[in-house]
Order: sequence, then structure tokens, then C-alpha cells
Amino acid sequence: MCKDCGCSITDSHAHGHSHSHGEDGHSHDHGSSSQHQDAHQHLHDNPQLNDPKTISIITKILDKNDQEAEHNRQHFNSKNVLSINLMSSPGSGKTTLLEYLADVADFKFGVVEGDLETSRDADRLKAKGIEAHQIQTGSACHLDAFMVHKALHHMDLENMDVCFVENVGNLVCPASYDVGSHLNIVLVSIPEGEDKIAKYPVMFRQADLILFTKVDLLPYFEYDIEREKADARKLKPNVDILEVSTKDEDSLKKVAQWIKFKMEMR
Repeated sequence: MCKDCGCSITDSHAHGHSHSHGEDGHSHDHGSSSQHQDAHQHLHDNPQLNDPKTISIITKILDKNDQEAEHNRQHFNSKNVLSINLMSSPGSGKTTLLEYLADVADFKFGVVEGDLETSRDADRLKAKGIEAHQIQTGSACHLDAFMVHKALHHMDLENMDVCFVENVGNLVCPASYDVGSHLNIVLVSIPEGEDKIAKYPVMFRQADLILFTKVDLLPYFEYDIEREKADARKLKPNVDILEVSTKDEDSLKKVAQWIKFKMEMR
């Protein structure tokens, strides 16, 4: 967690309510356990945070977040909606990917959109006919489960098959907070340069699918994409990897097919 940006102070403090859920009959795997472990490792690796009181407070925050994340997941399950957390650094193409997916996907989807300020990304999605709800996080550099819970009250889950959570552009903190998704997709774009995967291992260990975006720009950059893929598989041997360009409709269709396969496997 960041020391100064406010991301360890989340809406979890303001929630004292509880919810009951019907039996949905779904089984699922999720990343809260490994995310929690990575967050604790972060604490021990950073001496300025390695104070018993600090660890206790952040542990409580993470525990509350994990409980709310499970609540969100149960809610998605009860509506038979697959939830996917999209994560990347700023400018990797999350919103653009969703805009183009709307043209090729044979499933209905909505988006919970996270940014520090403005509703520009949500407005872009709405202009494409995609249901979207904007979360403005202020100083927090990630979404948490409580923020997503609030947003779900504004989403018509009855009329969608997939709900994307487009997280705040950041390759650090979003990896430590389970938002209640079933799957994590992490984007890394060619113009970002090499070594993002090696430098930010926590994020890429959380990925179920890694998308290399803007691959049409490969001829213009010194970028060894095969080495980057090898780095990803060192961190997570079974991770799926796809190359994507908005100029290549077939590559977008492969992303839609991957999602459709995951829907059918639930």
C-alpha cells in the first residue's frame, strides 16, 4: 500500500452493514488469498510500513475488503454474470479495448469504471452503447470492493453477461485489492517499454490473461515480446497470453472468444 496517496484509507471504514444472499449454487476461484499474501509481503519488504500498529490496521482493512469482495462475487453469481477486473498502467488501452470489444463480442457487458477524476472513460463507453458507471476515487490509486459494491447498485446486471471492472491505471496497488471479480486481465502495451512484467511481478502473478496491446507498433520499438512472454510465464506458468491491436479485428475476436470460453466454463 502507498504511504502517502491515501490508498490504505478506503471506504471500508464507513461500512458497518451486512447483507444476506441466496444460495446461487456456483463454485468459483478467486485471487483474494494470493492478493492478501502479496500485500503482507509488501508490508514486510518496506521497513517504513513494518510497524505492528500499521500492519494491524492494514490487515483489518484487507480483511474487510476481502469480505466485501466475496459479497460482490456472490452477487455476480446470483445474476449469472462473469466479472473481470481489468488492470494496467495508464494508457495501455483498457477503455479502447472495451470500445472495440463492443463491436465483436457476442455477449452483453457493462463496465464499472475507475479513475481518480473525470468521467471521460465512462462517457466514451456510453457513447458506444455500453452501460457504464464511473467511480471517482479522489486520492486512492486503486478500486476496492466497497467502491465496486456501491457501483453495482447502479448497474443492470439482469441484462448483461459480463461486468468489467476497469481499475485505476496503476501497476502496483490494484493487485493487492480483491474487488470481487472472477478473473483478472492485465494489459501491457508495447510503447511502455520492456521490463514492466519483471518490475511489477505482483500484478502479473494475479493475471489470468495477459494482453500485449498496440502490437501494431512493434516495428517502431525495440521490444522483445517473446522475452516478455517468457518473463510472464516464469511468474505464472499457466497464464494465458494474447497479442492485441485495434487495427486487427481477428486479435480482438480472440479476446472475446477467451472471455466467452470462460463464461461457458463456469
